[in-house]
Amino acid sequence: MLKPSPLKTGGEAGEKPDDAIVLMLNYNRSSKNTALIPIVGARGSSSKLQQNACVASLRNQFPWDENPLLTFGPHQLVRFFEHDLYLNNPFPDLQNVCVYQPRLFSTHVSYTSLPTSIKDSGCKIVYICRNPMDMLISFWQFMTKVQDGESLSLNEAFDKFKHGIIVHGPFFDHVLGYWKASQENPNKILFLKYEDLKEDTGSHLKNLAMFLGVPFTDDEEKQGVIEKIAKICSFENLKELEVNKKGAHISGVPHTGFFRKGEVGDWSNYLTPFMIECLEKLIQEKLNGSGLTFKLSSKTSNNIASA
Repeated sequence: MLKPSPLKTGGEAGEKPDDAIVLMLNYNRSSKNTALIPIVGARGSSSKLQQNACVASLRNQFPWDENPLLTFGPHQLVRFFEHDLYLNNPFPDLQNVCVYQPRLFSTHVSYTSLPTSIKDSGCKIVYICRNPMDMLISFWQFMTKVQDGESLSLNEAFDKFKHGIIVHGPFFDHVLGYWKASQENPNKILFLKYEDLKEDTGSHLKNLAMFLGVPFTDDEEKQGVIEKIAKICSFENLKELEVNKKGAHISGVPHTGFFRKGEVGDWSNYLTPFMIECLEKLIQEKLNGSGLTFKLSSKTSNNIASA
C-alpha cells in the first residue's frame, strides 16, 4: 500500500501549488514547472493514460524520434507509488526519482485512502476507468499471468468481482469515489473513461493537456502534433516496441503483461449469459442516481446508465 507518513507530512513528496497527480484506475497514462502528477486508474486502462500524459507533457523537450516512451516502458516513466517507489522503501526521495519534469506518478489507491496532503494540495489528479465488464476480463487475465502458475478461473474472478473482493477494493466504490470528487472539484480532478479515450483520442488529448496546464497551441494543432501523439501512444504501436516485449517491472510483472488486447467489448468473448445478466443488474444498482454511465459496445445495449 501507499505509505502515508511522507505524503501526509509533506516529507519527501514536497507538493507544490502547481503539482498534479495522475491517478489510474482500470479497476482493474502540466505545467512547465515541476509537477507531481498522480495518475489514478483501474486495472486495464492506466497504461494508455500514462502514455498520453507523458508524451503530452514532455512533447517540447525531445525530438519525436527521441521520445523516452520509445525506449522506456510507461510504468518506468510514470512510476507507481505502491507497486514501485514504496515497494521496498518506506521513504523514497520523490523529489529526485523522476528524471523528467513535470513529475508524473501513478497509483491505484482509492480516493478515500488518499492522504489529506494530496487532497488539500494544489496537485491535480487525472483518473481513468474502464467499463465494468471489460475490467473484469482484464483483471482475470492479469491475475492469471502474475499468480505464478496458480490459475484463476473465470467463475472465481466473476465471484470475486461481484462481491468486491479484488485488489484495491470494490470496483464501484473506487470509481464512484473519484467520480463524485471530480463532480465536486472539476478543476482538481479530471475523470476519464477508457472507452471515450480510445474512441476519440484527439479530443481527450486536448482536454488532458489543457487540464495539466500545457495546452496545444494553434500551430501545434495545424502541424498535426495531436495526431502524432495519438499515433505514438496507440496500443498497437506500444505493444510492438521492443522495450515492452522484454524484461519485467520491478514488481516482477513481465512488461508484456501490461499489454493484452486493449479492445472495447472484448468481454463478450468470455462472459456467459448468466454473468452478463448479473453484471447488468449490478451496474444499474451501483450507479443508480450517480450520473455515471459506461459504454459497453457489445451484446447489451450500447450504454448502461444510471437512472
